[in-house]
Amino acid sequence: MMGRTWRAGLRMLAAAAVGSLVVGCSVNPATGERQLTLIGEAQEIQMGREADQEISASLGLYPDEAAQSYVSALGKELAARSERPGLPWSFKVVDDPIVNAFALPGGFIYVTRGIMAHLSSEAELAAVLGHEIGHVTGRHSVERLSKAQLANAGLGVGMIVSPEFRQLGDLAQMGMGLLFLKYSRDDEREADDLGLRYSLRGGYDAREMPEVFTVLKRVGEMAGAGGIPNWLATHPDPEERRQRIEGLLAGREAEFQGLKIERAAYFQRLDGMTFGPNPREGYFEDGVFYHPELAFELKFPQGWKTNNQRQTVSAVSEAQDALMQLTLAQDADTGAAVRRFLGQKGVEGGQVSNTRINGLGASWAAFEVPDEQNPLSGRVVCIRHGQNTFQLMALAKRDSWAKNNAALEGGQRSFAQLTDRRFLDVQPARLKLQRIPRAMTLREFSESYPSSIDLDSLALINHVQPDDRLEAGTTVKRVVGGMPG
Repeated sequence: MMGRTWRAGLRMLAAAAVGSLVVGCSVNPATGERQLTLIGEAQEIQMGREADQEISASLGLYPDEAAQSYVSALGKELAARSERPGLPWSFKVVDDPIVNAFALPGGFIYVTRGIMAHLSSEAELAAVLGHEIGHVTGRHSVERLSKAQLANAGLGVGMIVSPEFRQLGDLAQMGMGLLFLKYSRDDEREADDLGLRYSLRGGYDAREMPEVFTVLKRVGEMAGAGGIPNWLATHPDPEERRQRIEGLLAGREAEFQGLKIERAAYFQRLDGMTFGPNPREGYFEDGVFYHPELAFELKFPQGWKTNNQRQTVSAVSEAQDALMQLTLAQDADTGAAVRRFLGQKGVEGGQVSNTRINGLGASWAAFEVPDEQNPLSGRVVCIRHGQNTFQLMALAKRDSWAKNNAALEGGQRSFAQLTDRRFLDVQPARLKLQRIPRAMTLREFSESYPSSIDLDSLALINHVQPDDRLEAGTTVKRVVGGMPG
């Protein structure tokens, strides 16, 4: 279920490198600039299509056909007015609470439900999509890969990718790796310019675009030092971007008369959208991982750093010398699942034994990874529950196995069926729209119409400050439901 491996991604990139050196420099029709392009358009599309499949599986798409169709139609309308209308453009909503949007080579573009919840008009969404379209028409990913190929010519296939790529390791996917190919600040500014162009071509009031940068700035400020997502930290400062775009728009007000904003229509699209992390996909509480949809619970070792991804849940010891990881196995038979794990290259396994864990059928085996520089010891346990086989891997540096074994074994043996309705019935928070009958501040609004998020977060998603006055008849976003505090 991990999809195409990192090595497969390297083979694909290598294929793109071989035979494409004849492409050389060409003039980009979107920017009018000469550009290094060692990867042809067909290869660019192939890369994007492969990565699109992996990212859709790894990150997950928001399960709302209406939202998906809406974003797809808007994106394709804008892309059709770009300089590369013939690409197989694809626009999808990722089921992720993070405020983010990104593009893959070949025209595969994503926005998160998190960024949609923080926007307040279709014109703002058009600006975001236009910016990502600009990365594709500007061929920014392709240019970055081309420069990496040229700089590392003759150094081997493994050197054609950036350090960020290599750091992902063997479990990373090509698609996820492409997201780590950072754009330059010039690329970002160019994508802003192109996004402005495509918004206007689509008939949208470009004066809404600077507001997007204000939202990004406030998101970064609320994240605090060290909490700013990489995608935001590597972009030019949002305030600088806002001022720059406002400068480009200055004196052109007459051009925007009658152009679309579509605030009310956009708000209707948000009504009922999931907000924040979705506990139905699993969550931690007091060191225990609960998964309502799959109806299981699991205790990770106390004090370890946990991480909940769509396809894996893991914990790393404080000393960073041991790991416990949960994934789904392919085989229905637990013994077959253990043998498949032991059959991996570089893994030396012992005898497969059958057992029961909290009433569930299971199989397990000890194994070794006899690497010369970093030998590892481990134990894999596969447990059948419902329609799934769960794989629990415990791994530690060989000289640290003894001290971590008890904690790892305790974690593996804690897997159990979830029966407590308090956890099984938990639901995500959702956006709800409220039209206010009289003028009031947002602070007063939150008192009259309580939300399950704090006042500052409520102010952020509504693009106001807590004591800003809202006119009668204004539609305001609030957040209801979610996990009990």
